[in-house]
Amino acid sequence: MAAQVETPAATEPLHATGLTEAEARERLRQYGPNSVEAAPPESWAIILLRQFRSVIVVVLGGAALFSFIFHDYAEAYAILAVIFINAAIGFGLEWNAQASMTALRRMGLTTARVMREGQVRAVPADQLTIGDVLLVEAGEVVAADADLFHAQQLQVNESALTGESMPVEKSLAGAPPDAPLAEQLQRLFKGTAVVNGTGRAVVTQVGSGTQLGAITQMVQQAERAATPLEAKLNHLARQLVFITIGLAALFVIIGLFEGKSAYLLLKTAIVLAVAAIPEGLSIVATLALAYGMLRLAKRNVLVKRLAAVETLGGTDVIFTDKTGTLTQNQMAVDTVWLPETRLHFPVDAGHVALAGESYQLLLRVAVLCNNASYSPTQADAALGDPLEVALLALAHEGGFDVPGALGTADRLAERPFNSETRLMATLHRHVAGQVWVAVKGAAEEVLQHCTQQHTAEGAQPLSEPQRAEWLLHAEQMAQTGLRVLALAYRVLPYEDEKEWAEELTWLGLVAFLDPPRPEVIPALNACQRAGILVLMATGDHPATALTVARQVHMVAGEEAAVLTGAELRDLLANTDETDQRFWQARVFARVSPAQKLDLIRLYQERGHVVAMTGDGVNDAPALKKADIGVAMGKRGTQVASEAAALVLRDDSFASIVAAVEQGRIIFLNIRRFVLYLVSCNLSEILVVTATSLLATGSGLLPLQILFLNLLTDVFPALALGVGKGSPTVMNHRPRHPQGPVMRPGDWRLAVAYAALMTAALLTSDHLARHQYGLSDEEANAVLFYGLGATQLLHVFNMVSIGTPVRQNDVLRNPYVWLALALCTGLLLLSYYQPLFHRLLDIQPLTLTALLLILIPAVAVLIVGHLLGLLLSKWRKKPSGSAGAGHSPRWPKAT
Repeated sequence: MAAQVETPAATEPLHATGLTEAEARERLRQYGPNSVEAAPPESWAIILLRQFRSVIVVVLGGAALFSFIFHDYAEAYAILAVIFINAAIGFGLEWNAQASMTALRRMGLTTARVMREGQVRAVPADQLTIGDVLLVEAGEVVAADADLFHAQQLQVNESALTGESMPVEKSLAGAPPDAPLAEQLQRLFKGTAVVNGTGRAVVTQVGSGTQLGAITQMVQQAERAATPLEAKLNHLARQLVFITIGLAALFVIIGLFEGKSAYLLLKTAIVLAVAAIPEGLSIVATLALAYGMLRLAKRNVLVKRLAAVETLGGTDVIFTDKTGTLTQNQMAVDTVWLPETRLHFPVDAGHVALAGESYQLLLRVAVLCNNASYSPTQADAALGDPLEVALLALAHEGGFDVPGALGTADRLAERPFNSETRLMATLHRHVAGQVWVAVKGAAEEVLQHCTQQHTAEGAQPLSEPQRAEWLLHAEQMAQTGLRVLALAYRVLPYEDEKEWAEELTWLGLVAFLDPPRPEVIPALNACQRAGILVLMATGDHPATALTVARQVHMVAGEEAAVLTGAELRDLLANTDETDQRFWQARVFARVSPAQKLDLIRLYQERGHVVAMTGDGVNDAPALKKADIGVAMGKRGTQVASEAAALVLRDDSFASIVAAVEQGRIIFLNIRRFVLYLVSCNLSEILVVTATSLLATGSGLLPLQILFLNLLTDVFPALALGVGKGSPTVMNHRPRHPQGPVMRPGDWRLAVAYAALMTAALLTSDHLARHQYGLSDEEANAVLFYGLGATQLLHVFNMVSIGTPVRQNDVLRNPYVWLALALCTGLLLLSYYQPLFHRLLDIQPLTLTALLLILIPAVAVLIVGHLLGLLLSKWRKKPSGSAGAGHSPRWPKAT
């Protein structure tokens, strides 16, 4: 890791020749390479060991150990096989997800231009060192933190660090060391982009000593907890383990009091352990999440950790950055205010004003008084001031002949924009003996040089009341967060000595805004219907943030629920006011990376599941602290992508809604197959316990239970886990984040189903032994296949509450029918294949035995479906749509 240094190299004597190669090597050795350390990826060993950190694995491992002790090697190896298959699946999926992230590591620079030994040289960016003279120009990314000593119209986009959507115009004026980054105009920062001009600077910090490096360290220090789904599945597993231990202990104690063999009691306890543990729980949960991950991959969402998909589905608060997330991260014209009309963009192509003389003159000024480079066919390659790029885009979109204007109006002179005059003027060749003057700049400055304004009737005198009115228009738009430029022109005879940027004709105002992404409004509307609170946290100006929030309908009407970073700091210090203003705010502006962490922490402490979206380096600590961090992979930085749990490859906010929907579907599917697994395994426990205590026969063998579990705990459960879900899943509020996978009502339903299956199977077993006189071996086969058939048909009891049969997603799920066909085939294979005969101790079945197998299964299907309907109506509560999207856990904004 590169050393942090306190002595800025800018204080050293500056030499036009720069460092010598020997000095550079020595300083590189002293301060280290100019690279930001990323958190090392997890090794394969750590990922593999994590697959075994489960109470289910511990219990199954214990069962395998006792099977070895009792010399039941086939059972022991079968149990171990289940453990290792599950671990292999989980390891493979997590390893592949981690490997996919290497494609996103693209932030590092390859080369930088420096002055060494009097010559400009391109050196690897990680070989920059303190004291190097760094050269930058438009289109380059700054390779290290540096202090400027020369700047020519230099503008730098620092949105990745500060959240500011507009470039910063750099100067040599100093600023206090503790000033906000956006106000340190004399400094360049690693990872920021030069959009205009040129500059030379002395490198002052490299590697981890840069602002980028400091934020990276903050990312690595932020805590990341287990996702809610992981915690819930672990809690459920512990519940099942405690139930298993309790039942096994009770069974052994009762058996010892009855004088039964301790060996047989322990053997039966192993059977109970195998019966109680749903071996397929983690496998099915992993594969269900993986299937959801593949679905999201088709929507350009990269999932780094599987459980993150479900967690996003349980999210009820989303903090989103503004620049590049809600907006396009490029300036565009929002308003053109002409003397005769006001145009809001995008505007109808047939609007009469677009063909008017005033608008065409304005476009001519926009094109001629411009130093940017823009082509509609290569918009991403535009260079120059973003406002000038937006003006060129406006001219092209308006059908203005840009090449013709530039080709016939050669530039004769230019007065560049500076902080004193606050305007730019260019002089162009016009018709014979005349020149054309194009001027743009701050409204108050341009107005001082205007004597006329161009109206529908042509040039008219500009009165003082009209001047005041134009200034009021400019101020009103500026207060809404728009950047405003005034445009004017003049045609005059060419005379070298005359002051040509005077007596101008006013054309109007052009206002700019970083426009919202087109998909944002529908996505936010979907979040609102789903009961998800969306909040903006940005480093940009409050007025700009509020304007964007209103444009995307994040706040309604004149609602001004905005807090600045300074106000937030004061509110957090005064807890009495926090509940009033903080919880009503919908936009947080001018917030620092540390304050974003505070915002997430406060909502998490209230019990919310918080997602954070962003693409900049300044978002990275919050992305890691949030329950789910969602980074932008296309425009995002490496630091943000590494910190996030999800990466949007297309940077589309709509993909977040798709991920939320998929997460909800996955959780509902998991709840459904867990209910199925628990009810099936409880029925096995009750059957084993009842047949052992009642001494009705030899009972089910451990291998028989394990075989059935591998069938019913994997294939039908997996089919339930990959269902497409209900189309109305996004019309309801998020579930309670602390709610368990199995609610009390689900446990009651599982017990009722298990009791029903047990009663049906014990009745069949009793009839087989006492009514039809089947042998113990034949009755055991009836019980074995009856349990299998009953559990397979029980999958149809997992219907959605209140859904008509013909529309039910279980019946329409092709994977359910495929799973039933596969399991039926495996049951038939176990009957006809000699090897299974020996391992499972299967006896030939008569027609009577076949009927005793099928009748309980059909009875459970019919009665279970009716029971499910009755219990669901008893416990069901109305759950309408999310309406305004404000959960009872937070107040509405006022």
